[in-house]
Amino acid sequence: MNTILSHYSASISELKKNPSRLIEDSGGETIAILNHNKPTAYLVPAERYEEICELLDDVNIAKIIDQRKAEKFGATSLALDEL
Repeated sequence: MNTILSHYSASISELKKNPSRLIEDSGGETIAILNHNKPTAYLVPAERYEEICELLDDVNIAKIIDQRKAEKFGATSLALDEL
């Protein structure tokens, strides 16, 4: 059994009939699109998608920071005059 990760769902037929109405009725929430009662896609509002992208960017930046912190331990300290 597939888990539906949304409070709202609609069939592909409903999506084809009136996508604007479906988006409006969801109140800005993500909509699970079902085919034969199984989720095949998620319709994510643009604002929510942008939030997800920003969070993923933050996670990637945090990984880079951790990698660079680890590299710092192998570095040699120099004064500006030594350069």
